[in-house]
Amino acid sequence: MLRDDFDGDGLDLSVWLPHYLPAWSSRAATSASHRIEGGRLVLDVPVDHPVWCPDDHDPPLRVSGVQSGNWSGPVGSTRGQQRFAEGLTVKEEQPRFEGWLPASGHVEIRCAMDLSHRSMAALWMSGFEDDEQQLRCGELCVVEVFGNAVQPGSAEVGIGIKAFRDPALTQDFAAPRVDVDVSGFHTYAVDWDADVAVFTLDGHELRRCPRPPTYPLQLMVAVFDFPDASTGDDDHLVPRLVVEHVAGW
Repeated sequence: MLRDDFDGDGLDLSVWLPHYLPAWSSRAATSASHRIEGGRLVLDVPVDHPVWCPDDHDPPLRVSGVQSGNWSGPVGSTRGQQRFAEGLTVKEEQPRFEGWLPASGHVEIRCAMDLSHRSMAALWMSGFEDDEQQLRCGELCVVEVFGNAVQPGSAEVGIGIKAFRDPALTQDFAAPRVDVDVSGFHTYAVDWDADVAVFTLDGHELRRCPRPPTYPLQLMVAVFDFPDASTGDDDHLVPRLVVEHVAGW
């Protein structure tokens, strides 16, 4: 069971690693811009935040994220989490970290998003991927909102299963438009077992997807900025994800 109300003096490092997939870069280069403020976790992307994996990831992105698991193989190996390109190799070996890795049950986040046309915020759960062939890599996306899909009083809310390389899963992801002001606090959640994953917003069902992954999944909470989406006059914008709590059982 997990219940983090972010009511301490800092991030609970027994649960969260404040870096984004550091094996493909380094911990120094992937540190999240984060703080605990008024009993809430604030993740943001300041204007001087570095581009993530600038030599390997296209298009460029900047990201502040926390994750509840981490590991990698040795430097030079291909064994790492959420590989995003062929031939990618580990740049900095990561010790095994298991903060919280649910395989079924309930996970929710209560959060507010400050986004623009060049940013996105999300909570997804990704396979821990420590199996020999690294096929346990599927994801349950609890919420994914791109700022360019936000309108006054509504937003496209991405939810569902992303199969990636897992042959046992079927891609089942959609972003229905929902009447919600994502700048206010809302609770996004999933309940899942081997038969079905049910995705909800403030307790109201949005989608259900059959046969979700039921291997250990790590939580990924992050806010992104996409420099290529700039209109030339928006480099001052700072996207934020403010999290009131993350809970699961």
